[in-house]
Amino acid sequence: MAQPLAQAQAQPPAQPHPLPHQHPHPPHNEARSPYTQGPAHTPDSWQVLDRELAAARRKPRHGEPFATRALRAVRRTVSSSAAKEVADAKRLGELLQAPVTTGRQIAVTSIRGGAGKSTVAALLGTTYAHYRHDPVLLVEADPALGTLPLRVGAEALRWTTGDLASIVVPQMSLLDVTGYLVQLPDNAWLLPGSQGQIGAMLDLKAYEKVMVSLRRYFGITVVDCETLPAEVARTALSAAQARILVAPATLEGVTSTYSVLTWMQGLPRHMIEGTVVVLTEQVPHGGLDLAKATEKLKATGAAVQVLPYDRHLASGGAIRTELLAHPTRTAATRLAAEVFQLSQKRR
Repeated sequence: MAQPLAQAQAQPPAQPHPLPHQHPHPPHNEARSPYTQGPAHTPDSWQVLDRELAAARRKPRHGEPFATRALRAVRRTVSSSAAKEVADAKRLGELLQAPVTTGRQIAVTSIRGGAGKSTVAALLGTTYAHYRHDPVLLVEADPALGTLPLRVGAEALRWTTGDLASIVVPQMSLLDVTGYLVQLPDNAWLLPGSQGQIGAMLDLKAYEKVMVSLRRYFGITVVDCETLPAEVARTALSAAQARILVAPATLEGVTSTYSVLTWMQGLPRHMIEGTVVVLTEQVPHGGLDLAKATEKLKATGAAVQVLPYDRHLASGGAIRTELLAHPTRTAATRLAAEVFQLSQKRR
């Protein structure tokens, strides 16, 4: 990605001190960590996007038309809204920079594919990585042709969750661990779930081992889960300190989400109180009354946020945050702050 999401907010915080992770990935002839025992094995590197397919994509569009952006700029010069925006950005930045005593894990899932789950996970990870001084990890726990690597702009993948499960041991340092991850901008790291293989499976025991082992290295981990009711998704939701349930802002999406929230009301109270529903507008001017839908969903005890329609997000591919619409950037930052606060309440 070209820029972190939150750079578009007013008065961004000072850049964090660099951590000692600027090192190459294990070379092809390095078979294993010095802590690993057993036969040596180094997976081949896999390109996330075929070059010919990449060439087929048109030039990315800005999230909102030029006329809309120009009108907003004029309004800011003749009103007092600019000062309020700066104050809100500062407040959110302070919330997002709050220290953590143990790593916070945030699980993102949905009821069906195509809801925008990986997009929301990518936006969250980018926001946390910009604001926070500690390393941030994005985990793809959706190996069935998941789109998180593409959305965060990863070019090539090698080590996956299954590979790392056979490597990671308590004696490893952050420097050791990040050698098996994909480095992203702003002190963020990606752990893929697969290498784009059709029918790839994610072993539950491998996932649990990796998540427990990596928690101490990263302040925040965002997990892009399989869709419900997959076993790994249910495990991730239970283990996470906060949860995001992504649903399209349609009548069908809201109805299905309400059914899930009703089911969650029968679980321990912290489950639904630590859940945020994100309604994604996938078309402009949809036929749903978002105010009424939000009120209905909030009545279950969950929080609700809306991610507005954005032409840049809708076009797919790597997210270039400087091309996101202003309402999208604002919504993503508010979502990140709310979910982080919820995660702090659960130890």
